[in-house]
Amino acid sequence: MLALIVAAVLIRIAIRRFKTVPAGFQNAIEAVVEAFDNIVKKSAGEKLMGLGSWFFMVFAFILVSNLSGIVGIRPPTADWATTFALALATFTLIQVCGIRYQKGRYLKSFFEPFFLFFPLNVIGELARPVSLSFRLFGNVLAGLILTSLVYSLPVYLRFVIPAVLNVYFDIFTGALQTYIFCVLSLTFIGAAASSSEEV
Repeated sequence: MLALIVAAVLIRIAIRRFKTVPAGFQNAIEAVVEAFDNIVKKSAGEKLMGLGSWFFMVFAFILVSNLSGIVGIRPPTADWATTFALALATFTLIQVCGIRYQKGRYLKSFFEPFFLFFPLNVIGELARPVSLSFRLFGNVLAGLILTSLVYSLPVYLRFVIPAVLNVYFDIFTGALQTYIFCVLSLTFIGAAASSSEEV
């Protein structure tokens, strides 16, 4: 969190005077924001663009958490409590957006195709935050365990193998899992907010 706060303050200072025609650092920041807005638009739809700020923060937090293993810090996302809290926020947004945009139709969908399916539909809905949290947690923890085992190898084997594994698990897998978590969350929210005619 400290790293993110410091980065946000420094970026704000660096671009305190916006230019109509962006150049240099401002151009890079605007390119990142525009790319993320496109992800939100494609995953959740135009009407949920307001969620972009929240998910940009979630993306930044998960990415920095996953990359913290590079500097020898245990990634916060290797703790299920962290990933479950993030998934629970997604679950809450699914319900809020579903009720806000579909109103009674969303609640009615829990009883489809027949009212006896209500328990199964509820279980399926509750499974989303659990599966989201375990997917992120499991991948990060697996990488942490594997790299820890490699570092326990004899000294002469520690020169190349740990570096390769750190690049794979901390950078590649960390960035990939961050992207997957955010896109799946946005897709679930977009599906809940869209009526069957819109899908």
